[in-house]
Order: sequence, then C-alpha cells, then structure tokens
Amino acid sequence: MTTVRDTAVPTPTSKGQKTSGLLRYKQRWGLIFISPWIIGFLLFYLLPMAASFGFSLFDFNLATPDEARFVGLDNWRRALLEDPEVLDSFGKTFKFAAIALPASMIFALFLALLLNSRHVKGKIFMRALFYAPMMIPGVAATLIWSGVLNEQTGWLNLFLQNVLGIKAIGVEGIRWLQDPQLIYYTYALIGLWSVGNAMIIMLAGLQGVPTELYEAADIDGANFLQKLVHITLPMISPVIFYNLIIGVIVLMQYFLVPFVLNGGDGSPQGATRFIAVWFYKQSFSFFNMGYGATIAWLIFLVALGLTVILFGTARYWVHYAAEES
Repeated sequence: MTTVRDTAVPTPTSKGQKTSGLLRYKQRWGLIFISPWIIGFLLFYLLPMAASFGFSLFDFNLATPDEARFVGLDNWRRALLEDPEVLDSFGKTFKFAAIALPASMIFALFLALLLNSRHVKGKIFMRALFYAPMMIPGVAATLIWSGVLNEQTGWLNLFLQNVLGIKAIGVEGIRWLQDPQLIYYTYALIGLWSVGNAMIIMLAGLQGVPTELYEAADIDGANFLQKLVHITLPMISPVIFYNLIIGVIVLMQYFLVPFVLNGGDGSPQGATRFIAVWFYKQSFSFFNMGYGATIAWLIFLVALGLTVILFGTARYWVHYAAEES
C-alpha cells in the first residue's frame, strides 16, 4: 500500500511581490538621495513664493512692519488697473528683449559654428576664452563696460575715432549710455559678453549632429547655407529651444546692468525702467513690500505665460530625432 507522506509545502513568494519590494527599496533610497534638493526647494523657493503671495495681500511697509494690514486684492487692482508704470515697464522690457534675445541667440550660434569648424585651430583655447567672461562677477563686468563705452575716454569711441576715422566726418563721442535711442542696443552689446553658457550648449548640440547627413548633403551639392537651414538648425532645434526659454526668463528679470550703471533710476529718460527695476524701486526704495510682491508675481505669471506659449509652438519647429521611427 502506497502512502503519501505529509511534507511541508513551502509557500512560494510571488515574483510580483519581490519586484514591488525592490521597487519600494529603490524609491526609498532615491528619496533619501534627493532629499537635500527637496528640502532646499521647499525652504528657498516654495515657501518664499508662498510668503510673497501672502505679502501681496497686505499693505506691508518694511519701514513699519508692525503696521501691516490686510487689503485683499487691492495691490493687484492697483498693479493691473491703476499704475501705468507697470504696463510701461513691461513694454520697455519686451522692447529690449526683442533686440537682445535674437542678438544673443545668433551670436552664440555663430561662435558655436565657428568653434565646431574643422578648419579653426586652437579651438580648445578659444572655447575657454569665449566662456571666460561667465566667470567674471556681473557687477565687475558691468563696471568694465561702463568704462569701455564712456563717450570721452571709452575704448569703443577711441577705436571708432582713431582707427575708423569717424571723428573726421563730424561724429565725436557717441553717447552709448546716455542716448535713449541707443541704450537698448548698448545693453544688448553688453549682453553679448556673457553668451558663453549658451555657446557651450549650442556647441554640444552641433557635435551631436550625425556627420552622415552632411556627407549626403555634400554629395548632393548643398552649400553651407543650405546645410545650415535644412540640417544644422533642425537638428539642434531642441538646444535652441532650451536657450530661448532660458533667455526669456532671464530677460524678464533683467536688473543688474541698469542698476549698476544708473542706480535703477531709469535713465536715460526712463528708457531703462524695466519691470524688474520697478519691482526693486517699489520694494527696497519705497519699502512697499506688499506692492512689490504683487509686481514680482506679475513678472512670474508673464514669464510663465510666455514659456507656455513657447512650449505650445514647439511642436511646429522643434525637431526631436528620437520621435521619428
């Protein structure tokens, strides 16, 4: 007679349970490793943003903080409907951005194309040379430019007068920093000093373009301009898009140069009273922190809106090679 022995049957562990446990283990350690960033974001970004929005609902003066009183949306109504300087400052910011942003993007692309060329020697040195101005503090760089652009002793005017002979035809001492018709172009010129970061990103994008595309274009007899328009620009469009987003955000906060050069008083003739400068004047010159916080939130919302618009248009001109299969 055959008997079946009672044996202990082990309970199998589900593969799904093992995977789930491993996933939780990895997630826990992942959170631990990124916790310094999360804590920093909460302490230095999210909480200050929440506090600034709270300030925008109060009549809060830094000189008399104990007298702060809740005013609801009065600051927002004043900024949107009653203060013409807000709209005017946004208009000046957009006008300057329309000049500075294309100039910096084109110049960064030009330098990247130059340094990516196989015919240029000493490219490693030149990359460091063009990036080096990024290492100079912004205040120091602005003071250097104030000397370069001085109407009497500036290097630029001396070059125009003594080398190009412009003085001989009656032009003497161009007022780069005092002429409201030139000031935006002057600030855009100063901005070209610090395109090193955008140049490096552009250069990285150029070096990722497959050489087979250029070889095929050479076989078809394409010239430089045709290859630039039909190969280079589409292939690096994600990089251009990234630099464009960063440029818009930076220009919406454009403050350092006009503040260092003229103390943020808007000279010449109020042309440089950008929205970030007006925010500073309200917050730290007039000590009206409640109204200043409202302007800061308007800057954030406008920058956010422009970013959303750019992302909405990206599908029409940004080319992602990985999406094609």
